Amino acid sequence: MANFDFDQAEGLRRMLAGPKPRIVTFLSATAQDDKGAMLVNLGASLARAGNDVVIVDACDQEYGVAQRLGVDRGSSLLNVARQECGLNQVINQVPQGFGVVSMARTRRACSGADDARRLAKTFDVLVKQSGIVIVDGEFDSRDSFPVPIMGNCEIVVQVSTSAESITAAYRLIKRLSQQLGCRPYGILVTGASEQEAKVVYDNMSSAASRYLAVQLVSMGSVPADEYLQRAARLGRAVVDAFPLAGASVAFRRLAGRFAMAGMAPLGRAGGSTHFGS
Repeated sequence: MANFDFDQAEGLRRMLAGPKPRIVTFLSATAQDDKGAMLVNLGASLARAGNDVVIVDACDQEYGVAQRLGVDRGSSLLNVARQECGLNQVINQVPQGFGVVSMARTRRACSGADDARRLAKTFDVLVKQSGIVIVDGEFDSRDSFPVPIMGNCEIVVQVSTSAESITAAYRLIKRLSQQLGCRPYGILVTGASEQEAKVVYDNMSSAASRYLAVQLVSMGSVPADEYLQRAARLGRAVVDAFPLAGASVAFRRLAGRFAMAGMAPLGRAGGSTHFGS
């Protein structure tokens, strides 16, 4: 079994302590709305801690965070790439304290190599102007991301305690490893106690190491909490509406891990990530 305590400390230090600006791509093996709820609350927690946060909605099939927050009808990064508007015109500041921008209205809207190249350059400009960029992502049917850098940055897979979610997360990690090679992937368990999350993580980490030669890194957990739904109905983040709730405590802890800085670098070489001294 994997050493959970080691991964919580050493693994997180190595995976998350890269130089700023930082990009983290989130993928999900949970129910459709779970990732959006998690990202809104993580973004709000990071913003409350003084971080400059932009969430990029790179979803085509899934219910993305821009749609969840009602800012999905304006221009996108693709419009900026086509020089149809400025970057400052497509970043929507939401009441939760962070910016939200859509990558493109649909994946099909990006037509041809020129669009793809320009979109990638525009995304790079956004990253350089931001502190922490969180990507609400999908790994599409062609096993690719809309911009290549999403495959080179930190990737976190959200999973729940259900057997279906765990199986889907493992399959996703297998697809990622086949395309991106041997590198670490973060695991965030939501709707679970710390003990339940430890069991999920240990089992997934053991299987990934044994059958895929892939190391997983525990990002922690967020408990099931009725205050998450109450805050959502109020149009607020749980850390703002109910700061003493168990989910709020978990999101503040999670935000602290993602905002870690000034430690050892990731150890990237040529865009790949590996653990090592």
